[in-house]
Amino acid sequence: MKYLPLRNLMHHEPRERTIPGPLNHQVPYLRLRMVTQAKLVNLFSLLGRFARRGFDVVLAGLLVVILFPFFCVRGALVFQRLGTIFERVVYVGRQGIPYTQLRFVDNSWGKHTPVLLNVLRGDMAFVGPRALKVEETNEHGWRNAFRLDVLPGIFSPFVLRRNIKIAHEPEEAVDMEFIVSETLMGNVGLISRALIAAGLGDKTDRPSPSTLTLLGIPIANISMDQALDQIIEAVNGSQKNLVAFVNPDCLNIAYHDAEYAQTLRNSALVLPDGIGIHLGCRLLGLSLNTNVNGTDLFPRLCERLAAEGLSLYLLGGGRGIAAQTACCMQDTYPNLKIAGTRDGYFSADQEKDVVEAINKSSADVLLVGMGVPRQELWLARHYSALTPPIQMGVGGLFDFYSGRIPRAPLWIREIGLEWLWRLIQEPGRLWRRYVIGNPLFLYRVWKQSRSRGMS
Repeated sequence: MKYLPLRNLMHHEPRERTIPGPLNHQVPYLRLRMVTQAKLVNLFSLLGRFARRGFDVVLAGLLVVILFPFFCVRGALVFQRLGTIFERVVYVGRQGIPYTQLRFVDNSWGKHTPVLLNVLRGDMAFVGPRALKVEETNEHGWRNAFRLDVLPGIFSPFVLRRNIKIAHEPEEAVDMEFIVSETLMGNVGLISRALIAAGLGDKTDRPSPSTLTLLGIPIANISMDQALDQIIEAVNGSQKNLVAFVNPDCLNIAYHDAEYAQTLRNSALVLPDGIGIHLGCRLLGLSLNTNVNGTDLFPRLCERLAAEGLSLYLLGGGRGIAAQTACCMQDTYPNLKIAGTRDGYFSADQEKDVVEAINKSSADVLLVGMGVPRQELWLARHYSALTPPIQMGVGGLFDFYSGRIPRAPLWIREIGLEWLWRLIQEPGRLWRRYVIGNPLFLYRVWKQSRSRGMS
């Protein structure tokens, strides 16, 4: 047997194979396989596009037939009152081609239902990036260029998250994620989530003051980026700052616990956490800017701290939980500085040593996860002794990021049911908080709205 030299083996080219048939020509085998795979991918992509378009046409046509009597009656009533039926708004469609969208001129229910005609015409799809007006396209420029390759949608993943107040990522990033992963079943799921969440959405022009007051507690009505900017700015400032998150359970506790309520009022920044705060704002006739919950803020905070060269101390949770959280976040953000970690199981006699350890670490941000109201009261009690510029209570945050408890999938968060996911995980511990606490909170806010309306 004859062996090839090692250098020849290392540089050995794949053999050409004869393709059977009348031409009997030579084609490199690997090249043929790659071309075939590319053609199959293109074929499946084309079939998927036809399937999605077929779904849109069939569903839109069915809805137009069902709603035709409604269109006629509503149009007649509108014409009788206002002397006209539709208003026309120009949007930019696929390939930058403008199209006109019809709407009923009044603002009652069903104002946007004529958009079904745009789906039948091929101007829009049921699911896609938000339709942009001409001025928006000019304003964003190249950032929206990729969106012109697809049809705009009646239902948009970004708009769904924005209405539920969890649109923390830029719209361009959400649209790109949708475009590269779009499937027919995924579109059906998004339509279903949008319909389920329709009652929770915030589409009316309610006032959105910079500070919201629920049950006597002032809450900052800001975006996620604004919250992060304020935290980083405070770290570089000359004063210490307490930061707290409040959800309906927190506000129920503060309703009866005067010391905890006063601690929240004394905090430099109180941030809204959860769909319950959004619903409470609606009862007051106000609009929540963003659900700035700690679970979504934490990784973004770690990213900002890593970029700024600032350090973090994690205090709380069970044995090893804080340390595991620190390891997980450093895997994601290698430049993140962890000044120290410690679990939350220590006696009153050990508190002085804990405070000294935190101060010796020279941490810029201290996160304390001991549960409400213990963590806020502990921080308030040791406020004068602690040196980190930012001191923040974060509840059970470490359990999520250590991997001990899985967080609700995004699709559950998009319909405002993360609380139900938590209840299913720990029903024995959380049933009172959610089953009794949530309705009680909304009742108390409703009473607040009534007293404000009568004053």
